[in-house]
Amino acid sequence: MGIATVAHSAEKIPDTQVVRNVVLVHGAFADGSGWRGVYDNLTQRGYKVTIVQNPLTSLADDVAATKRAIERQDGPTILVGHSWGGVMITEAGIDPKVTGLVYVSALSPDAGETTAQQYEGYTTPPEFVIEPTADGFGILKAGTFKAGFAADTTDEDAAFLENSQVPINLSSFGIKLKNAAWHTTPSWAVIARQDKAFDQRMLQDMAKRIGAKVTEVDASHALFFTQPAVIADVIDGAAKSTTQAAQ
Repeated sequence: MGIATVAHSAEKIPDTQVVRNVVLVHGAFADGSGWRGVYDNLTQRGYKVTIVQNPLTSLADDVAATKRAIERQDGPTILVGHSWGGVMITEAGIDPKVTGLVYVSALSPDAGETTAQQYEGYTTPPEFVIEPTADGFGILKAGTFKAGFAADTTDEDAAFLENSQVPINLSSFGIKLKNAAWHTTPSWAVIARQDKAFDQRMLQDMAKRIGAKVTEVDASHALFFTQPAVIADVIDGAAKSTTQAAQ
């Protein structure tokens, strides 16, 4: 399934709906193009959608990129993060424009925690292999990319995702967060049941800790790419749920 071939019929949002802005934040080893299906679905409903392009050069740089996107919004906003993007929405989501957080198989550290600490006590599936580069970045191993990241895509789509992946500065995982927006902002979580980037127990425990309303879907870690309708429905639900509070 290519990102440009997603078809989904959904009703237009009412003119009276206050929360109409959505900011999508991608994770490590990817860029914003993987959100195309979600973008198309939401814009057809009438949402204004902005896609962040994280440089993945440091935690501070990625948070700054997300903050710039939030600053451009003209009103209440739903902030969505996939994987590493969950760290960005956790840190930057304290902005008063943000009315809801949607974690798409995403990390959600607490203030004072590093991302690496979230992995303690869990076992990452063997299919997910990060190879370090000489300059301290990490990239997913070619031989296991599809199995570890995008098992439910076609070989062609998996090859595109693999060959366009963006390396991440591995030191980013060791930086402590200053804020955790999920303490004060309503949260939703979409969990991929066949996710090989995380221990399933880890995904469930993270969602439980932040008090997220959980939606599970049969998908790989690339659910942001392969399950646009499900994710768009959750985002739409979050926007409608938080509209009254934003008025």
